[in-house]
Amino acid sequence: MIAVDKAQCCGCSACESICPSKCIFMAEDQEGFLYPNVDMKRCIGCKLCERVCPVLNVEEEQVFEQDAYIVQNTDEKVCLQSTSGGAFTAIANEVIEQNGIVFGAAFDEEFNVKHIGTTSKDEIEKFRNSKYVQSDIRGTYREVQKRIKKGQLVCYSGTPCQIEGLKRFLGKESDKLLTVDVVCRAVPSPLVWRKYVEMQRNKLDDLISNIRFRDKRYGYKYSSMNFTNKSGKRIYSSGVESDLMHRAFFSNICDRPSCYSCVFKKQYRVSDFTIWDCFQVGRFSKKLDNDMGATRVLIHSDKGKELFEKIKDNFVYIKISSDSAIATAKEMFESVPYNAKRDKFMEEMASEDAMEVFRKYLPDSFKIKIERFIRHMCLKIGIYRLAKKVIVKMTGKY
Repeated sequence: MIAVDKAQCCGCSACESICPSKCIFMAEDQEGFLYPNVDMKRCIGCKLCERVCPVLNVEEEQVFEQDAYIVQNTDEKVCLQSTSGGAFTAIANEVIEQNGIVFGAAFDEEFNVKHIGTTSKDEIEKFRNSKYVQSDIRGTYREVQKRIKKGQLVCYSGTPCQIEGLKRFLGKESDKLLTVDVVCRAVPSPLVWRKYVEMQRNKLDDLISNIRFRDKRYGYKYSSMNFTNKSGKRIYSSGVESDLMHRAFFSNICDRPSCYSCVFKKQYRVSDFTIWDCFQVGRFSKKLDNDMGATRVLIHSDKGKELFEKIKDNFVYIKISSDSAIATAKEMFESVPYNAKRDKFMEEMASEDAMEVFRKYLPDSFKIKIERFIRHMCLKIGIYRLAKKVIVKMTGKY
């Protein structure tokens, strides 16, 4: 743990959480990612940090029976605010109804992404919508342990590495813990995100009150980055083909080093639920193909199956085979390819003007301009959904 290999460390903080002498602390590096630092004067050599690390102790994947569904929350507001079909909201609400606590990723006042816990249904809204940034989960593992010891039901959501880190930290299964992992492409740098938000603040003439990575103003299949002010007015909106943070994310230019060789890409997971988008919902159900969003749900445990039975009336849903659910889920099994420009991009982003760095590495090319023009024209004349279906049918890409 003295010399951490950044290509392996996923930043889950399990080592910091388990350390009995509190000699390990997570600190940001120059790229904005958290890594463990060790105060050797306080280290007692117990090696608990090594034993709890989910990367150093990768468990062999065990095959077991899974249930799979495609769901859409019956609450239209929940669907509109959610990235996909609002599955997590129904899970979280059920846990809170049982006097439990729910942990998930939320924005703080400065739009940093941090894990928080809540016992209020009103605050579940903070967890909705994707946040393409690695969240700061420090302190939450110990809080989960404390709640479980008190006999309180806990639901913890996060990326697969965060869930595996939590499970290794706790050391044993508990009927008081429900875990939900979100299929993860990769986690971009919090530093790049902060620089992006600062850049937008400098450009906009209004105060930013809310940010949505996947706003459904133009429908589920044309989600866009969206900023609103205190009155709820949109002050910035841009599709994935144009927004610079989205383009950085999908070009793999600012991801955590371990994401390029992720060891948590697999079908059979340690969580109770795995949830992710279902853009191709029309292949399974015409009723759910209404551009409101749909979620694929893969259930790995008896606890998960039992809870789903309690909440299924909150959904319009169809049951499918697990093989069908994962058939096009590339992100479940494959790490993102390394971008050869990544290291220079991150180096310059740390010290130079964000707009200049974005423009240098992600220029507004002729191809981007054409894509933006076509999308805008399709939206303007009201044929975007039809055009999208034709493109998907021709290319097989969503």
